Amino acid sequence: MNDVVGRFVALEGGEGVGKSTQARLLADALKARGFEVVLTREPGGTPGAEAVRGLLLDPPAPGWHAAAEALLFAAARADHVERAIRPALARGAWVICDRFLDSSRAYQGGAGGMLDADLLQLHRIGSGGLLPDVTLLLELPAILAEQRLARRDGGASDAIGGRGASYHGRVALTFADLADAEPDRFCRIDAGGAESEVHRRILQTLGLASEC
Repeated sequence: MNDVVGRFVALEGGEGVGKSTQARLLADALKARGFEVVLTREPGGTPGAEAVRGLLLDPPAPGWHAAAEALLFAAARADHVERAIRPALARGAWVICDRFLDSSRAYQGGAGGMLDADLLQLHRIGSGGLLPDVTLLLELPAILAEQRLARRDGGASDAIGGRGASYHGRVALTFADLADAEPDRFCRIDAGGAESEVHRRILQTLGLASEC
């Protein structure tokens, strides 16, 4: 029987806080320590979920209302969990995921008006209620996040990222509320400063800094 235990880490936060970069740096650091690592993202991570990603980020006109959007995210997540995340954890790999359930709770829930209980029920139905072992919430003042996005995207953004400041403000507030409500799972990370400094904070939070 395989006694190696996999670990599931999700990186969460609003637009421009550096989730994708920090997920990649964390995956590289873990691989350097000899761990098997699956670096993945949401929506996406499997062929089916990547197909749904295209529908979500570049939707047909006039776009999706909040309930349809939540259902699409839940469907993509169900395939991702079944075909990628659970198998990786079962064989003892670390799974590093750029966004997971809490993004739905913040975007379609807090900002979009869906009830959190309904989103959690969708997750129980589609993904068996799987939660990360650790959720790293990267936090950055809105003005700094906007500056990063401008440098990264040059003013272009997808259908969700391009929503207004009030929407993204509600997203940030919801993430903070979720972290306050679930302190045993969430670790709040200051995403300000150099990428290397944020990476160091994450390694310290996960108890890996001493291995550098």
